[in-house]
Amino acid sequence: MEENENDILRRVRKIEIKTRGLSDEIFAGKYHTAFRGRGMSFSEVREYRAGDDVRDIDWNVTARSGNPHIKVYEEERELTMMLLVDVSASRMFGTTGRLKKGMITEIAAVLAFSAVQNNDKVGCIFFSDRVEKFIPPKKGRSHILAIIRELVGFRPQSRGTKLSEPLRMLTNVNKKRCTTFILSDFLNPMRDREALEDALKIAGSKHDLVAIRVYDPREAAMPDVGIVELQDAESGRKIWVDTSSRAVRDHYAAAWCRHTEAVGELLRHYRIDAATVATEGDYVAELLKLFKQR
Repeated sequence: MEENENDILRRVRKIEIKTRGLSDEIFAGKYHTAFRGRGMSFSEVREYRAGDDVRDIDWNVTARSGNPHIKVYEEERELTMMLLVDVSASRMFGTTGRLKKGMITEIAAVLAFSAVQNNDKVGCIFFSDRVEKFIPPKKGRSHILAIIRELVGFRPQSRGTKLSEPLRMLTNVNKKRCTTFILSDFLNPMRDREALEDALKIAGSKHDLVAIRVYDPREAAMPDVGIVELQDAESGRKIWVDTSSRAVRDHYAAAWCRHTEAVGELLRHYRIDAATVATEGDYVAELLKLFKQR
C-alpha cells in the first residue's frame, strides 16, 4: 500500500526525532574524531626545512628558484559526506518487524545529522542497477529532512543492483575528497564484480569509503517451516524449497557464509572499513564500534 503525503511527513518527523537525538548525544563527537582531518587541501609553498617530508617537495618551484621548496597542506575546514543508498527491491525484505529499508533510512539519518553537527555538507546518491537520484551536497537541517523524505518515499525505476554505477558517479561529481558511506545489503555485488572492482579502486583512491551492510536474520539461516515458495525480489525468479530438510537448510546457511566472506574479502582488499547490522540488531553499537576502529 502506497503512503500518502501526510503519512510520509509523519514518518519523516518520527525519524528526525529519534535519529537527531542519537546524533546529538552520541555520534557528533565520534564522527568528528573518526573523519575530521581526513581531508587535506593545498595551502602554500615554502622553503624546505630539515625534517620535512621529501615527498612534499614541489619540483617545479624548486627548479625555478634553485632552492628546494615543499607544498604545505592544511586540514580542510569544510568536509563533505556522501551517502550511497541502495534502493533496489531486496531492501523491502524484513522478518523482524523492520524492513532493511527502515534500518538503512535510520542509519543514513543519524550519519547525516552527525555531519550537520560538524557544519559539513551532505549529499546522496540513490542507486539500483542505475543511478536513480542524485541530491547535491548542502548544509542544514532542512536539507537533511529533504533527504530523509526521499529515503522514506522514493520509488525506484528498477529492481536490480549495480554498485559500480553510483561509485562512478561519485568520482565524477565530487572532485574534492569526501567521506562516503555505502548503505546496502550487498546481496549481488559479485554479479558486477569486474566493473565493481574497477570502480572501487578509482573511488577509493580519491575518497574515504565506508561500507555499512544491512541484512535480515532470515537471509543467514532458514527456519524449518515445511515446503515454501521463495522469490528473488530483484529478478522475480521463484523456486520451491523444502525447508524441513536439514541438508537444504545447511546448504542455505553455507551459501550465506561464503557470500559474506566474499563481500568481506572484497572490502578488505580495497581497505574499506565496514560494519554489518542486522534488522533486529543495535546499529548504534555497530556504528560506535566502526568509529572507534578508525
